[in-house]
Amino acid sequence: MQPVKLMKKRFVRSLFSLLLFAGLGFSSMAQEVQPIGSVAELQQRLAAHVRQPKFAAATWGVKVVSLETGAILFEENPQLYFSPASNSKLYTVALVLDRLGGDYRIKTSLYSSNQPDSRGVLKGDLLIYGRGDPTFNRRLNSGDLFRALDPLVHAATNAGIRRIEGDVVGDESFFRGPPFGSGWAWDDMQYYYGAPISALTINDNRLEIVVKPGTEVGSPCSLAIRPATDWLVLSNRTETVAQEGARRIHFYRPLDQNVVYVFGQLPLEGTVYADDVTVPDPAGLFAAFFREALVRHGVTVTGRARAVGWLDRQVQPLDLTQLVELGGVESRPLRELAREVQKPSQNLYTDLLLAHLGALRQSPTARSLESAEDAGLRELSRFLGEAGVRRADVQFEEGSGLSRNNLTTPNATIALLQFMHRHREAAAYLDALPVAGVDGTLRNRMKATAAAGNLKAKTGTLRWANSLSGYVTSAAGEQLAFSIMLNRYRNTDPHRTARAEIDTIAVMLAEFQGHSTP
Repeated sequence: MQPVKLMKKRFVRSLFSLLLFAGLGFSSMAQEVQPIGSVAELQQRLAAHVRQPKFAAATWGVKVVSLETGAILFEENPQLYFSPASNSKLYTVALVLDRLGGDYRIKTSLYSSNQPDSRGVLKGDLLIYGRGDPTFNRRLNSGDLFRALDPLVHAATNAGIRRIEGDVVGDESFFRGPPFGSGWAWDDMQYYYGAPISALTINDNRLEIVVKPGTEVGSPCSLAIRPATDWLVLSNRTETVAQEGARRIHFYRPLDQNVVYVFGQLPLEGTVYADDVTVPDPAGLFAAFFREALVRHGVTVTGRARAVGWLDRQVQPLDLTQLVELGGVESRPLRELAREVQKPSQNLYTDLLLAHLGALRQSPTARSLESAEDAGLRELSRFLGEAGVRRADVQFEEGSGLSRNNLTTPNATIALLQFMHRHREAAAYLDALPVAGVDGTLRNRMKATAAAGNLKAKTGTLRWANSLSGYVTSAAGEQLAFSIMLNRYRNTDPHRTARAEIDTIAVMLAEFQGHSTP
């Protein structure tokens, strides 16, 4: 049975190769289906792919090295700057794993000016001091936000609190600086991928708006917010149309406002539409939900929910050593947070980790104008030097890659991948990456190819930037590191996307039957 299975496998791969390389301009059908058996052949095919006329206005950056011999198998413009998009996350995750370790956890603390009395009465405000834990959300807690807050509520009740005669205050002052990453576009900021950065993050700093058709044609659609809150105000500009009508729903939240305008139409008896919008003042929303969670657990709160930030603390400095820490909650370990960053390509979590590390490196009492983000990038520069990456090759202004101004080279990314391959946190770094055809942002890519279940890499996508960098094992069993970047490519074939062009290269590497030499 085994030889028959092997023949079938080889036939499928040969057939895929025929389809994969169709259109590359090879004159011989036999040449197209021949396996790539040497480095010279691999270089020839890769060069033929990236130098096709359709890429004349675009720029390719590619570098492939053997992790076993260090040999360069292929390179194309490895020294040029490219917009890496979310390949930036490779750098931020490497940084925090190196500096903090995979076991590290981020703590959220409860403070007050005094202990509760013998009756459980806390006279004064209850302060929730955040340090950037991203995991207070519905998604990681079976869809229940209040379940995510339960450990923090238990910390309060375990401290003896039964009644709070004061406010519930969300303190996000651990991070200095604006709530948005440097270089973000203003029209990113109402969408989930542009959620504001806050040391007190709740539900990924976004809420879901649910739109249902009305009861009759011409009536407004029904709107609801999940989890239910009055933090956002909905302005309903929708209409229910006839059953055969089209579904068109759009949201618009002006910057720094809590009003969401809902436009469009849904057909009568049509399907429900739901999408997320970001929220202003996440720390305030955290305090509001936490106050409600306390009340649900029988704690009386006489005051309101409110928030303070770093600007407030410049006027009224906070000295935690003068307060009583009543309890706290720690995040999941950093190796798990790394997976939550890399596999779904989560921008907010990446920037929270960068800001957290930056804040740790700042003096808590200095009145510096340096932001937590800038402090994190300063630490990144130091780390890259230690990792053998030319610092001039990496010009980042934020950590997630949402900025169009982030720049790096394939040379730099390969040097980083090589360094992390032999790092003490190599397993955590590798396990965080999406797997081709299996999970994360690669779950629907390269299925039924030699890359499926094999290639582990970080994707990157902006309008004019696509990238894929990571690790793959060749058909000969050699471990390779690769960085593929394609910028400013405007494809005219709707059936052949920039991602498909990049995946072609990745699959070639997985199918490569030769072996490098030192």
